[in-house]
Amino acid sequence: MKSSLLRLCSLAVFLGAAALGCKPKNTSDAISGDAASKVYVAPGKYDEFYNFVSGGFNGQMSVYGLPSGRLLKIVPIFSVFPENGYGYSEETKPMLNTSHGFVPWDDQHHLELSQTEGKIDGRWIFANANNTPRIARVDLTTFKTAEILELPNSAGNHSSPFITENTEYVVAGTRFAVPMDDQNGDVPINTLRKNFKSSISFISVNKDSGTMSLAFQLRLPPIDFDLSHSGKGPSHDWFFFSTYNTEQANTLLEVNASQRDKDFILAVNWKKLEAYVKSGKGRTESAKYAHNIYNEQTHSATSTIENKVLAIDAQDLKDICYYIPCPKSPHGCDVDPTGEYIVGSGKLAALIPVFSFTKIQKAIATKDFIGTYEGIPVIKYESALYGEVQKPGLGPLHTEFDGRGNAITTMFVSSEIVKWNIKDLKVIDRKPTYYSPGHLSIPGGDTRSPNGKYVIVYNKITKDRYLPTGPELAQAAQLFDITGDKMKLLLDFPTVGEPHYAQAVEASLIKDKSVKFFKLEDNKHPYATLGEKNAKVVRNGKRVDIYITEIRSHFTPDNIEGIKMGDQVYWHMTNLEQDWDVPHGFAIKSAANTAELLVMPGETQTLYWTPEKPGIYPFYCTDFCSALHQEMQGYVRVSPENSNTPLSFSTGTNLPDSANTPQYLKENLN
Repeated sequence: MKSSLLRLCSLAVFLGAAALGCKPKNTSDAISGDAASKVYVAPGKYDEFYNFVSGGFNGQMSVYGLPSGRLLKIVPIFSVFPENGYGYSEETKPMLNTSHGFVPWDDQHHLELSQTEGKIDGRWIFANANNTPRIARVDLTTFKTAEILELPNSAGNHSSPFITENTEYVVAGTRFAVPMDDQNGDVPINTLRKNFKSSISFISVNKDSGTMSLAFQLRLPPIDFDLSHSGKGPSHDWFFFSTYNTEQANTLLEVNASQRDKDFILAVNWKKLEAYVKSGKGRTESAKYAHNIYNEQTHSATSTIENKVLAIDAQDLKDICYYIPCPKSPHGCDVDPTGEYIVGSGKLAALIPVFSFTKIQKAIATKDFIGTYEGIPVIKYESALYGEVQKPGLGPLHTEFDGRGNAITTMFVSSEIVKWNIKDLKVIDRKPTYYSPGHLSIPGGDTRSPNGKYVIVYNKITKDRYLPTGPELAQAAQLFDITGDKMKLLLDFPTVGEPHYAQAVEASLIKDKSVKFFKLEDNKHPYATLGEKNAKVVRNGKRVDIYITEIRSHFTPDNIEGIKMGDQVYWHMTNLEQDWDVPHGFAIKSAANTAELLVMPGETQTLYWTPEKPGIYPFYCTDFCSALHQEMQGYVRVSPENSNTPLSFSTGTNLPDSANTPQYLKENLN
């Protein structure tokens, strides 16, 4: 068995290498002659779609316009971001707090836009952190991270953040089975089957504010969860997860987790599970996890450590979870817009299984099971199966839907996308991609209302697509027109790495709600300076608070003396502008370990600084704001700790010593 599996794996690797090493013959013909006109967005015109792309090991989310492929913004979420001081300013540091302390980096894999009645509503987008398990919510009026919730009892938060069709819950499955947080973790690794568990977290979302709360966790046998989607319409009450490593292996998984011909799709009746929880089922367990919230009135974040979680074991409830066999090592699990068809994608399979929700319900009602797995019923494969797409390609990973009865699936090994009909399961079209596509995105393609104009494919490898940049090349996206029977490649564009999952949505749902500036009268930051006349410097022992303003093109104050060695200096920077797109930056010489600040109009942000030696330190605006941007600068004087230099601050009055004015200036100053 092992030898045959190794041969299969070797074949897959060989075919993948062949796809990467040989440039397809039809590369030059892939882009039609009118492609440029179809992706051209004239200067001053807006793109039709926003495309939100996960950053993978970069930890951030990037935002592109479509069809142009123009990079619009990088939104920091789980990693410090020197460009705007995220994770460096005193206000944003709490956003990266966890039960392990401050964590400045994470691995961001998947994104999910909020929905109402199964349609994207344009309010929020949720993001997962894979390494230190967390879920974030980004506010799409500000394109800023509004909230981050850590997940206890989780390891490798890859299977997330997937939502129910009214955003009642964000759902997150663990990648790695581990001992639970309240259990002894000092156990032999090979006791996985005995001492490890998997968990799925259900995070409730306030329908008005978006605020998240860890509602409950479902305990499951120690297998690995991959991608997931909720049901729609008739299957609204259900969630479907792909799983792998049903062998419960703990070493050399590329072989030992591929022994069985089939793994599982896990079907969870979340509505019934919710009812059990409300009736008092489950138990409260000790847990430690951080909940971080950013307040746009105070322009600052708070971090709270929670200590309890409600857990419920699937083995204690016999009617909420069911396994459906699926060809081995499935990655994707996708639900079509009608909610009837559930698509599994076995990475090592040469077919795509499509399951029927109606048949699944019938099998559950008639107990058409082939047995149980760790106490959970396993539905007979044929009893749940609608049909199989035969010979679609090699390495099917992820599927989305065009809203016209068709599905499009990425083929990682054979480097192509394949379009097929959901009803007759026939392949309609296939197009090469360059190379090794992982995920793809159709605007609204995982909702009840897809916009079937484009599909964007996210490739892992980009050999011979762009100018070389050393051993590592940019990851890439490719835009295809899918309005006709045949898909047409329109555009390649490099992306901020590493893209995994992505979402796209009509720009009209978001652009008119965009915040242009923060009203000064609404600024409730405790150190806000709402006007130049309120600028000041205050000493309290070793702590010095500098209340400083920015406006084109000067600081108030811009000369500060009396700072001493050993002082803890807090620069509270308020941007007084009340105009769109006029941020101001702030940085001090030799304070690079604190990064800079980028302060939005009407906002207050704080930089903490401890001078390293006596001297004169220039400070300046880092964001080009006007024709006199270079003149937007100042000085702070740092004296020895025992100095008697008084604390003073000014703007425009501390003029140069006239006694030392050069003769040329005396003659030509006017």
